[in-house]
Amino acid sequence: MEKQDIYNELTAKINSKRNLMIRAGMTKGLNHFETIQYSEELDKLIHTYQMLIKLPSN
Repeated sequence: MEKQDIYNELTAKINSKRNLMIRAGMTKGLNHFETIQYSEELDKLIHTYQMLIKLPSN
């Protein structure tokens, strides 16, 4: 898989997870377990993306 494909896939996952988190926060509250779970999953995806950016291009 090309690095650009990985960027695109991660970006799509980040946007999807962000939307889920926002919806959960708006309907269930910011302290609801589901909202916090989405937030933690989003953090992991963003961290993965940031680590990928730091890799040298080949």
